[in-house]
Amino acid sequence: MRDIVITLIVFGLLPMVLMRPSIGVYLWSWLGYMNPHRLSWGFAYSFPFVQVVAIVTLVSMIFSKEPKKLPNSPLVVLWALFVLWMCIATAAAIDPGHSVTELTRALKIQMMILVTFLLINDREKLHTLVWVLALSIGFFGIKGGFFTIATGGSFRVWGPPGSFIEGNNELALALIIVLPLFRYLQLTSDNKWVRRGLVLAMLLCTASIVASYSRGAFLAGGVMAFMFWLKSRHKFAIGVVGVMIVGAVLMFLPQQWFDRMSTIENFEEDRSAMGRINAWHFAFNLAKDRPLTGGGFDTFTPELFRKYAPDPTAFHDAHSIYFEILAEQGFVGLGLFLIMWFATYRVAGNIVRQCKGRDDLTWARDLAAMLQVSMAGYAVGGAFLGLAYFDLPYHIMAMVAVLHHLMKEKGVMGPQTPPLRGRV
Repeated sequence: MRDIVITLIVFGLLPMVLMRPSIGVYLWSWLGYMNPHRLSWGFAYSFPFVQVVAIVTLVSMIFSKEPKKLPNSPLVVLWALFVLWMCIATAAAIDPGHSVTELTRALKIQMMILVTFLLINDREKLHTLVWVLALSIGFFGIKGGFFTIATGGSFRVWGPPGSFIEGNNELALALIIVLPLFRYLQLTSDNKWVRRGLVLAMLLCTASIVASYSRGAFLAGGVMAFMFWLKSRHKFAIGVVGVMIVGAVLMFLPQQWFDRMSTIENFEEDRSAMGRINAWHFAFNLAKDRPLTGGGFDTFTPELFRKYAPDPTAFHDAHSIYFEILAEQGFVGLGLFLIMWFATYRVAGNIVRQCKGRDDLTWARDLAAMLQVSMAGYAVGGAFLGLAYFDLPYHIMAMVAVLHHLMKEKGVMGPQTPPLRGRV
């Protein structure tokens, strides 16, 4: 039954995608993040819905008269440089053939970001995209939150199978990234029942993050909570409510959760933590040997560990966006990666400052501030997870670039410059 429902929804929306390619961005994102077909058990489980929607969206974009233009933002240039460097690093990879396969996968993700740049070009479309991203990933947080309450937090919460966020740690980081999006929607919604529902969704997602038993999410969540408070309009009220929620959660959690978190302090005795440190040494040693381009995609292999790791037998995945980029794209790639995210955070901060005091742009200020909170969560949580190519953070960057462009059009961000245009 689920297979039929999902198929009817996707194929039923394809005619709308042909008429309005921006709808394809929403459908593409929903399938890519929520993976609803993975919740079925029949033919839909492995059906290439994402590829079908991608092809229809691209065809529609070519023939549609819907406006298509690249945002007038330096973030677009930085993003393009990073994508170009991934291609260069692949050409110089240790195993070019295998690296090309992974590059193709990465470029499919970046194609979605390019389409987002071109088609999400006004406030309404941007607002709708926030809803799609928040609900697509928030679905697992809401479902997991009810499960956590029902089981007393004794079991871990997992993401959709066969996706970037299948693991408990990965899902927790994704929820940390979208929680600020729920807050933005709650701030800008006029309907009181919608606002209350969004508050409930945030609380349930928080329960799922806690029930992931992820130590990285624990640290990232702490940073996100501080950023929430820092960016809040009502710091005292938010602080009091936050303390009350934290106190209630701590009283609810089982002892096994505290035992898990206590290993952060004694990481030297934890095999998992030491395995990650060994992998980070491996990444640095490989990058020293190949400083410009690194080893290319998917260089965390047992064969290369025997050559570059301090402990060749302790094979481990990257478990860090920074060391993942360092090993696979070299010091140049890591530099571009860091500059891109630093610039994204700074641009969002400039939007917050420039929109301050403008009642008509409160929505833009709130969105920019919450996108900064999302980036802070990704920056900290990503230090312990190999999600350097996960599409959600790049969607956050794309939304900042689009918002930057919209504020330039309104004359908020200083003198206007001619927008970069891309006709497809």
